[in-house]
Amino acid sequence: MDVGMMMIFASYGWENVGDDQVWEEEIRLARIAADSGFDALWSAEHHFFDYSFCPDNLQLMTYLAGVCPNIDLGTAAVILPWHDPLRVAEQASVLDLLCKGRLRFGMGRGLARREFVAFRGTMDESRERFDEAAPMIVKALRTGFMEGDGKHYRQPRIEIRPRPKYSFDGRIYAVASSEDSVESAARLGAHMVMFSDRPWPMRMPAIQRNRDLHRQFHGVEAPHMMITDFCICGPDLEQSRDEARRYMGKFVESNFHHYEFLGDHFATVKGYDAYAQKAEIARKAGLEGAVDGFMQAAVWGTPDRILRELEARRATVGDFELNTSFRFGGVPYAVAERGLKLFAKEVLPVLKSWKSAAAKQAAE
Repeated sequence: MDVGMMMIFASYGWENVGDDQVWEEEIRLARIAADSGFDALWSAEHHFFDYSFCPDNLQLMTYLAGVCPNIDLGTAAVILPWHDPLRVAEQASVLDLLCKGRLRFGMGRGLARREFVAFRGTMDESRERFDEAAPMIVKALRTGFMEGDGKHYRQPRIEIRPRPKYSFDGRIYAVASSEDSVESAARLGAHMVMFSDRPWPMRMPAIQRNRDLHRQFHGVEAPHMMITDFCICGPDLEQSRDEARRYMGKFVESNFHHYEFLGDHFATVKGYDAYAQKAEIARKAGLEGAVDGFMQAAVWGTPDRILRELEARRATVGDFELNTSFRFGGVPYAVAERGLKLFAKEVLPVLKSWKSAAAKQAAE
């Protein structure tokens, strides 16, 4: 199994913690992960608020390319409606050249209304903008040339310099929570990215639809999806359960606040029907119900319990890549570092020994 570490850069849930401290400690965790056998470092893109503030994950990964030379670097994700696609392709090409083909390029369309407002944009256009920009960027990274003649991006044909040197086959990712995004990820031929925020049996119709569409569009099986997880790992089960309830609860609370899930605006925004349904469920279940669902989806506990949970997940969704965050929802640095190191020592070696179904079949 391919296993990465997710960097969130959040201060929600902490008091009297400066942004510089958040960044220093998150990068410290990244360097530990890079030295502990993880396959990739990943980061989200978020702006302005303590929910998460990594405004340029390509810039972050360019720095990490130098200080962590033996690990892949991923964006989960670059939010395309907030960027010019030509500049994104150029930045990705520069980073991939500097890190010698270690970039895993992930894209998303964005969800937080207040981030769109700050960028003077509208969520109503996000689906159209993503669906125009994403294939332009992917084609540019594969061919070295970008062009477009769509509604939002009329780009004259131009060569990307420095020219992309390494093949991006197998290194394209797309976040997909809504039905439209599930289809978009399949059209792009990308690894579909989902977050551990609700029980996995609930996600299976969307996961299977992505696999069916990928096969329909490309004539081959879909690449393994990537699951971005949230983990509390400790030596004592009861203590880990208490910590998980506290910090996962705070993280869910931050989601409710940042994305305004208790509001009704998703019902009136074009292309966000799935989130309107999720918001309605959130209003009915309340915070406690949402935390219960989150704890069923994410992993927490001793290494043994975490391995059992991941085995059960694999039995449900099939083979997947894993991208785990150890710091979220106010998790103290000491708890995050303890969890990362224990996970690296006792969970990671077992996960990396797991063979995919295709590899098992080939061996037989």
